[in-house]
Amino acid sequence: MKLSDRLQLLLEQVPEGSRLADIGSDHALLPVAAVQSGRAASAIAGEVNAGPYEAAIRGVAEAGLSSRIAVRRGDGLEVLEPGEADCITIAGMGGSLIAAILERGQKLGKLAGVMTLALQPNVGEDILRRWLLGSGWVLTAEHILEEDGKIYEILTAVPEGEAARTNEELYSSRTLFGGKVECDQNLLLQMGPWLLQSPNRVFAAKWQGEISKLEGILAALARSELEAAEEKRSKVMLQIKRIREVLECLPKDRL
Repeated sequence: MKLSDRLQLLLEQVPEGSRLADIGSDHALLPVAAVQSGRAASAIAGEVNAGPYEAAIRGVAEAGLSSRIAVRRGDGLEVLEPGEADCITIAGMGGSLIAAILERGQKLGKLAGVMTLALQPNVGEDILRRWLLGSGWVLTAEHILEEDGKIYEILTAVPEGEAARTNEELYSSRTLFGGKVECDQNLLLQMGPWLLQSPNRVFAAKWQGEISKLEGILAALARSELEAAEEKRSKVMLQIKRIREVLECLPKDRL
C-alpha cells in the first residue's frame, strides 16, 4: 500500500511487532500498512465519524486483514481497553485536541502498557509538547516535512524512564548554533528541542511563515486603541525577535 509521505513517516515511528491503535483512523490506511509491513502484529482502527468508520471496515476487509485489525467506532481512546495496545498513533488533528484525547485516556487508564506515542498535530505542536512534558512522556524524536504545500511535524514519545534522556535534560536552557542563540524552556517547547538541534529547509520555511502571521497580528493591533493591545503588541514583537534570532543563525549547509 502506498502511503502519503506524512503517513509513511508516521508509520516509521511504530516499533516492529507493535500492537497498534490508530485513533482517528479515517480509512484505516495506516493500520493496514502497519500490519502488511510487519510494523504491527495487530491493530485497532478507531474512528468516531460514521463515514470514515464504514470506509475503514471496507478497507480492512479488502486487504484481507479483518482477523488482525479491529475497526471500532468511538471517541478517542474510548475504543481501547487498558493494556490492549503498546503503540498509539494520532494524526491530522490540532495539538490541543490530541492532548485532550490523551489526557482523557490517561485518566481512564487507557495508556496502561503503551510504550510509544507517534503524533502528527496539524497545528499547536507546542501545546502537545507541554502536555507530554507535564504528563510523564519524553520526546525521543521530532520530524518535519512538507507535502502538498503543507508543513507537518511528527512527535514521537515514550514513558519517562524508558528514554535515554530525561525531560529535565531535554528542556534545560542551552546555547545553540555556536553559542549565538540562548534557548530557554519556552523556546524549546515552541520550536521543538530535537528540531532545533537539526533544523532543515522545511523548519526554516515554517518559522518564516510564522513571522509573517505574527506581523499580520501586529498590523491589526496597531489599529486598536485598547490598552491591552499595547501589551499584546509587545509580546508579539518579542516572539518575532526570538524567531528571527534563531533563523538568522541556522547553519546554511542544512537549508
